[in-house]
Amino acid sequence: METKNSGAKPREEISVEKFFEVFKDTAQLELLAGADGLGRIIHEPSINRPALAITGYFKNFAAPRIQLFGAGEMAYMRDLPERRQREMLVKMAELEIPCMLISRDLAPTRPMVGVANELKIPLLRTKMKSKEFSSEFIVRLDRMFAPTTSIHGTFLDIQGVGTLIRGDSGIGKSECALALIDKGHSLVADDYVNCVKVNDHKVLGRGNELSRGYMECRGIGIINVAELFGIKCVRLEKSIDIVVSFIEWQSGMVEDRTGLEIKYFEILGIPIPHFIIPVRPGRDMARLVEVAARVHALRLMGHDGAKTFNDRLIAHMASSKK
Repeated sequence: METKNSGAKPREEISVEKFFEVFKDTAQLELLAGADGLGRIIHEPSINRPALAITGYFKNFAAPRIQLFGAGEMAYMRDLPERRQREMLVKMAELEIPCMLISRDLAPTRPMVGVANELKIPLLRTKMKSKEFSSEFIVRLDRMFAPTTSIHGTFLDIQGVGTLIRGDSGIGKSECALALIDKGHSLVADDYVNCVKVNDHKVLGRGNELSRGYMECRGIGIINVAELFGIKCVRLEKSIDIVVSFIEWQSGMVEDRTGLEIKYFEILGIPIPHFIIPVRPGRDMARLVEVAARVHALRLMGHDGAKTFNDRLIAHMASSKK
């Protein structure tokens, strides 16, 4: 394993207020009651349907999650006496639920509004159906809870291969990126890349919203990539598939001449294939980075040029001995 990236920031919890602000428009959310409890914390990136809880069965109740009341739960609640409704809701509140959410734009019962205000439990409502809300927003919650980090470098999409170019300041990352963009490839982020761990096999990279589509070129200044090269040359995000590190060439340094041994660069605990390319006068760095991306794409399809040549060489040597 090669270099490890430090400074990861695991996001293990978010507030109900943050959830409400982020998804207010996309999920058509409205706050019905319990505004004083918006600071409550959502501890798990999932949603719980409290159907068993409102019947009085609380074993294995997933209290740390958003409690989603769908059409079934609301119909059952209306069939219960208000005293019984309040009793069940108070038990749920005592288990430290973060909030209650009603789907389908259904009206809450009086005990729900009363308990929400008294015990400071935010009561939200969405116009979306329960299934629709769950399938869409569990993925988004996962993204919000995902570990994150930032890496200094320039990130591009080279023919579908997310390529992160690293190296010391002034080594030529931006110049290389410009040459690749001029060839039709896309810029994702320049200078700093925000990384999000999507799952155990994938890291997503994106730029800051403020600087998205802009690059710093020494001697020229800040440039707008979309205006100069077209909007197709800017991407919002991409999975980080390979890392290319530029290092200053020094006389006598050992360089990889075969490509048989695949190196890795670790980001948020995930190993990413790593190419280390020495920088020296006369080398076409953009061409080398482009070839590295294509080599990786071929490897994913089961074609490894270095291994194929090595196998041919071994077979030739074996036949020569006969």
